Amino acid sequence: MVDAFVGTWDLKSSENFDEYMKALNVSFPTRSVARLTKPTTIISVDGDKITVETRSTIKNTTLSFKLGEEFDEKTADDRDVKSIVTIEDGKLVHVQKWNGKETSLVREVNGKALTLTLTLGDVICKRHYEKSE
Repeated sequence: MVDAFVGTWDLKSSENFDEYMKALNVSFPTRSVARLTKPTTIISVDGDKITVETRSTIKNTTLSFKLGEEFDEKTADDRDVKSIVTIEDGKLVHVQKWNGKETSLVREVNGKALTLTLTLGDVICKRHYEKSE
């Protein structure tokens, strides 16, 4: 089930990313730099542990977790959140909760394309990735 997500994914385009970052209260200087980066995401599986590594010229992050188990996460924008990742309808659904707020990061694969949909309240961002060969 998770196998469809395994691989190296390169960001090709984003829709509404700046608005999403604003909703997260990311500072203007950080948003300005983040808009220009094209991160690569590497997803791997080892037994029941999934690792999502994001690499960019600004910051690298690594996240390891087991499906359905809550864990503490330090986000790329330095929020301390409680996260849980599940598989729902073939999608990898990551929910972050902090200070009474909640955002979802939903990854969906269609062939060699991965769409990451970020939702916070009524703000929706889509980031489109292509599988690296």
